[in-house]
Amino acid sequence: MTKADLVNAMADKAGVSKADSEKALKAFIDVVTEALQAGDKVALVGFGTFSVGERAARIGQNPQTGKKIEIAASKTPKFKAGKGLKDAVN
Repeated sequence: MTKADLVNAMADKAGVSKADSEKALKAFIDVVTEALQAGDKVALVGFGTFSVGERAARIGQNPQTGKKIEIAASKTPKFKAGKGLKDAVN
């Protein structure tokens, strides 16, 4: 499902225009992004939790040359599905 498909499905399900649906989806994405940038979690009971994970610095290897390279520490977004979503999928 693409973003356009999601916007269409949300508009049909909620009975609103596609423009309003797209604004709501964009607002949701923006709010979750800003919360994660601030280091917060976003928990939607029954759906899941968005959080930020930390990756430690490590030594990697270039597969073409075999040369060792240093990979810097980084943060990555994570999503853990909630019980309601897991049950619905299974």
